[in-house]
Amino acid sequence: MKPFLITIDTEGDNLWGRGAGAPSTRNAEFIPRFQDLCDEFDFKPTYLTNWEMAQAQPFVSLARAAIADGRAEVGCHIHAWDSPPHVAVTDDDHRYHPYLIEYPDQVLMEKVRIHTTLLEDTFGCKMVSHRAGRWAMDERYARALIAHGYTVDCSVTPGVDWRAQPGSPAGKGGTDYRHFPQTPYYVDPDNLARPGISTLLEVPMTTRASWISRSVPQMYQLPVVRSLAYRLAEPVHWLRLKRGNLNQVLQLIEREAGPAPYLEFMIHSSEFMPGGSPYFPAENDIEQLFADMRQMFSAIARTHRGMTMGDFAEQWRHSHPQKVAA
Repeated sequence: MKPFLITIDTEGDNLWGRGAGAPSTRNAEFIPRFQDLCDEFDFKPTYLTNWEMAQAQPFVSLARAAIADGRAEVGCHIHAWDSPPHVAVTDDDHRYHPYLIEYPDQVLMEKVRIHTTLLEDTFGCKMVSHRAGRWAMDERYARALIAHGYTVDCSVTPGVDWRAQPGSPAGKGGTDYRHFPQTPYYVDPDNLARPGISTLLEVPMTTRASWISRSVPQMYQLPVVRSLAYRLAEPVHWLRLKRGNLNQVLQLIEREAGPAPYLEFMIHSSEFMPGGSPYFPAENDIEQLFADMRQMFSAIARTHRGMTMGDFAEQWRHSHPQKVAA
């Protein structure tokens, strides 16, 4: 059976709201229900954890127990505007949510170092897995991860261009992943978009171009038909649940279960709590989310087995050793 990877951006409540100061972490109280669902299917989530959630005691207690039992993994997820050292790059970083790649080299490296130390001290294990906050990566960031011993990253979203999503008003937006590989590759520290020789394995998200993107991508660019194209199909389909998209997700699973070497699902921890995200605002939305996840997990369990990001990276290294030129 192929690997199924569950990645949770484990972060504060409703960060889409962009409030002032550190966000609340009440969603930590709702994570045990999700872990119980994973345990039921013997799936092993990877909790990619940001600064405030590494200090939310309900989550810390759950994660420590799950790590000890081999039922989960904790990895790193840095929101640059919250993680020390606090060096402002805008006049209101909590409003703009600047990308870590918009900070100076030394600040970027220090944020990775301090965040890694917090996670390792809190959870009592080496950090090996990582996802960039707001999906933004560059070569400097990759080199910082390598320097601090990370072995697997899952920030790449093939086919997705984040440049229209601003961070700092003076910046260039997020990372353009339209031409990145869809399958795992060892990162080239000098060019994130191509395979190279390093200790960092990139495991891209399960994102696939829609049939319109594959056949007539111009439909998304022409104003006269753009709205019709979006109604028919979003440009990129994700292995990610939102209200009303279960059938699309199940179709993606059926289509990719054979050719893809793994499936990677993502969700935010705040999505488990009513009002914790714009996607699931009410209690009945949460109930539907868990019903949809159960149906999705049942479909995946027929062909895949659960694995943490770190375990997947270790298995990949054994089966796909790097070839270094003599």
